[in-house]
Amino acid sequence: MRSSAKTLPLELHDVSLTAGGKRVIKDLSCRFTALAGCSVIIGPNGAGKSLLLKLCHGLITPDRGTVRWAGGADPGLRGKHQAMVLQRPVLLRRSVWANVAFALKSKKLPAAERGRRVDEALAQAGLSRYAQRPARLLSFGEQQRLALARAWVTRPELLLLDEPSANLDPAATHVIEEIIKEAAVQGTKVIMTTHDLHQARRLADEVLFLHRGRLKEQAPAAQFFAGPENDLAQAFLRGELLWWRRRSIYDPDEGRPDS
Repeated sequence: MRSSAKTLPLELHDVSLTAGGKRVIKDLSCRFTALAGCSVIIGPNGAGKSLLLKLCHGLITPDRGTVRWAGGADPGLRGKHQAMVLQRPVLLRRSVWANVAFALKSKKLPAAERGRRVDEALAQAGLSRYAQRPARLLSFGEQQRLALARAWVTRPELLLLDEPSANLDPAATHVIEEIIKEAAVQGTKVIMTTHDLHQARRLADEVLFLHRGRLKEQAPAAQFFAGPENDLAQAFLRGELLWWRRRSIYDPDEGRPDS
């Protein structure tokens, strides 16, 4: 872990979140440190994966429970040391180069260093030839790579990624995974969601399995993929549909059974 950590460890304790009158995150507790470079959150659609990321980033506040960064870091200070990339990135009405450069605006770096970092990030994302193109004219896959390059160029302590390669072709997915690997190697903690179990196997150092808003298992990736302890996680890895599991345990929040 970096000696000047502002974000990690990140701890969630008994966190619950309600949306539309329904509890969508339920009594969730977990802890993230820099020791496991890439933590991958998996689970069926609607499990609460994206909501968990937003809680970790501080974009939303839980109805109950606590989210603590580095033992209670000030949110304003913490925000300077983490970055998040959403499934649908929001790009500025500027060139590709200017979008990445904007992320470094608040950093006290010499102009030459800022330029070097931007050029390096674009090269890593395979976007150098589009540097002067309007960002919003890029394809969806190129925009996703640009959003990741913009987040990574700041060298955040914590990088949160929501389905970073959803709906992308294998070539674009490869580029994104290489950036994620490089970020982890250089000391950035990555927490990401994915629906792709093959991607989870390639990238994860640890796995969190969510089902219907509950954290069912958090384990080192090798241990999880060798054989998870939770029966729902076992069924999920076998490719089973988990809708039938809703009737295993009574959930008072919904007035019907839930697993």
